[in-house]
Amino acid sequence: MTDSTPLLRRTETLAPEPVESLAGVLDLDLEPAATATVPPLWHWLYLLDRRPQRDLGPDGHPSSGIPAPPGPGRPRMFAGGRVTTHALLRLGEEATRTSWVAETHQKQGRSGPLTFVTVRIEIEQRGRLAVTEEQDIVYRAPSRATPETAPRRQRRPAATMERSDPVAEKLRQEPQRQPSLELDVTPVLLFRFSALTYNAHRIHYDREWVRREGYDDLVVHGPLQALLMGDLARRHGVSLLGREFAYRLVSPMVGPQRLRVQAGDEGLHAGAETRSAAGHLTAVSSLR
Repeated sequence: MTDSTPLLRRTETLAPEPVESLAGVLDLDLEPAATATVPPLWHWLYLLDRRPQRDLGPDGHPSSGIPAPPGPGRPRMFAGGRVTTHALLRLGEEATRTSWVAETHQKQGRSGPLTFVTVRIEIEQRGRLAVTEEQDIVYRAPSRATPETAPRRQRRPAATMERSDPVAEKLRQEPQRQPSLELDVTPVLLFRFSALTYNAHRIHYDREWVRREGYDDLVVHGPLQALLMGDLARRHGVSLLGREFAYRLVSPMVGPQRLRVQAGDEGLHAGAETRSAAGHLTAVSSLR
């Protein structure tokens, strides 16, 4: 970071209600000890950039700020990131979040130009660094299609797998790895998670808008999948403290369904993965 780098800084007291609210969305009964601190990755509920309505673009994202869209009509995708939890954030106390654009680069994709933006985030509490994070965001080329003519990304039925797909058939026959967790992703759950994270991106709740961005149903949040992968580790005694939790979104998860989060190939201590109800890999994570 240089002296000329634009910064976004926010300080607030961390109230217990967001943690209680997310626990309700995930149907979790929190232990008393959990009500004193913010679980790892749940910091995404706090210190949010709460922009006025006039600052939002047609897709629901802010049209300026950090990061700023590289041009009008550029659909935004959350690609992944890295989080290191140095210390658990304490509820009832002030914390400060500072964010800035750490890197931007261009790439030519099959559908046109892509802009990759990495946002760096640091959260401090009690005068010490508690969380460091990098978020990778991709802006695609503007779509020339209207909502009526936009091509739709066809998906397989959520509850079943097509037998003509050899990869899906192999996954169906293989035993599912443990430990794991499952979550029924419904439009109501997507709406509640959007509200908790102050995310107004219309691909998560507006079925007319998703056609404009090339999907055929509501898109499951990438951060929700990442949070669940980290939470699977936490629930099974694998600590994220002092370790880097890296995650990558492999493919969009589209439509209401029962998703599954499970240990990775090398076990939960090394990472996890998220699969759709049809068995398709949508996100992976690693712990270092």
